[in-house]
Amino acid sequence: MDLLLAINWNVDPEIFGIGSLSIRWYGLTWALSFLLGQYVITKFYLIDGRTEKEVDNLAIYIILGSILGARIGHCLFYGYDAALGYNPYLRNPFDILKIWEGGLASHGGGFGVFLAMWLYVRKTQGISFLWLADRVSVITLLSGALIRFGNLMNSEIVGKATDLPWGFNFLQLNENPVITRHPAQLYESITCVIMFVILLWAYYKTDIKQFEGRMFSIFLIWVFALRFCYEFLKENQADFESSLTLNMGQILSIPMVLAGVFLLVNSFRKKA
Repeated sequence: MDLLLAINWNVDPEIFGIGSLSIRWYGLTWALSFLLGQYVITKFYLIDGRTEKEVDNLAIYIILGSILGARIGHCLFYGYDAALGYNPYLRNPFDILKIWEGGLASHGGGFGVFLAMWLYVRKTQGISFLWLADRVSVITLLSGALIRFGNLMNSEIVGKATDLPWGFNFLQLNENPVITRHPAQLYESITCVIMFVILLWAYYKTDIKQFEGRMFSIFLIWVFALRFCYEFLKENQADFESSLTLNMGQILSIPMVLAGVFLLVNSFRKKA
């Protein structure tokens, strides 16, 4: 493809630096995802007669669960080194704590959030896991959109080569020759925004929240079915995935979609 017909993407991952302090786009999108997410879910809680203090407690669980889950997930799911023949993180588990070295996995973050919600519900009266999951699903879509945008700003998790007119030349990768690629991060970000708007509208304008698990099930099916499809357009994140029929992102997405289908069917069996 003629490089002049593609979009040249050469954004510096660092917004600005002061001495040893570096403010990066990825960190900013993570911070915004938590701040905006807390704002939205506070609105949900107040509508449902809950308190802001409960939201503050939930925020602690979600932040810890998402960050720890994303880091541990990366180390377990993508840490295998084909050249070494083993996963070095399993031999040096303290390296898992070195978040500053990079490496966060969205599936791991999701599992961490699920565990955090389960622990939170056990300590909070009057709500169920599915009640909470319905509402957290909405803010997770917002977070997913922001974090994938952060990946775009970092020129990471790039797509495979394409000759489509909206292909991106990720100049920060210093590829020679430059390869025009799918902006896979942008695909995921946009589809997260679409479902965020739909579920937010449904929460306020329909009776969907009366059926526990329905919003959560739609979230699971939408996000992970699309993730499965998008993986065909993305470069593998670890070398060992090249030997697999489906890559790790697809393997981890399948049970999530099946869980979503089960919960969706089950939600129609319940009375509001």
